[in-house]
Amino acid sequence: MATFRKLVAAARRNGPVSVLPEKSRIAFHVRMSFAAFTLKKRWIDGHVVLARRRESARFRSVQVFSPRNVLHTFRLARPEDVDDEVVGWLREAYDVGAQRHLVRSQREA
Repeated sequence: MATFRKLVAAARRNGPVSVLPEKSRIAFHVRMSFAAFTLKKRWIDGHVVLARRRESARFRSVQVFSPRNVLHTFRLARPEDVDDEVVGWLREAYDVGAQRHLVRSQREA
């Protein structure tokens, strides 16, 4: 699926990424998983884990698990949906997966 290939390429522009097929989803992983996707026939349901709450009309839901663990869900229907906004989510989520956000928080403390 072209949309998923664009997601993988966008994630890998941030650094090495393991693509882990699981029972019900495909996860993107660095030190920890930072995004996951369920491929459907006509769309992809996905989520990214960010260190803050972001606002976008494209998010279907936002779940706050802790101050630096916020899950944002979305749906993509075509390759063009993997645009600059989605690339930005993946960039920020990659930093969470690499746990870089924790290093910044410790320096700020």
